[in-house]
Amino acid sequence: MQVKELQSLVIDALEDIKATDIQVLDVMEMTDVTDYMIIATGNTTRQVKALAHSVSSQAKDAGVQPLGMEGEDIGEWALVDLGDVIVHIMTPQIRATYSLEKLWSVPAPSDTDSSDSE
Repeated sequence: MQVKELQSLVIDALEDIKATDIQVLDVMEMTDVTDYMIIATGNTTRQVKALAHSVSSQAKDAGVQPLGMEGEDIGEWALVDLGDVIVHIMTPQIRATYSLEKLWSVPAPSDTDSSDSE
């Protein structure tokens, strides 16, 4: 499955269970771990658990075996690792505390930075 198809599958799974504030972050240039992070909010721990289960189930149905799932037992922050796409689903309080969008929006240092002082 192509990465864009996987992104669409994840977004559809999240929207089916009414996730809010879905953000797709392109982190391809920042890390070798994954290409994209999708961050979404579930209003309650029960909804976070349901969203993680939905993403995992729909990925499996499409032939993509999740590499791992974390946090779905507690439900404040669940992570579904689909390889090229990592999905973070959090309650509003946890999302505000960790602010992953801000963390991953920091531009990576580049070689052109050193040429500025010349």
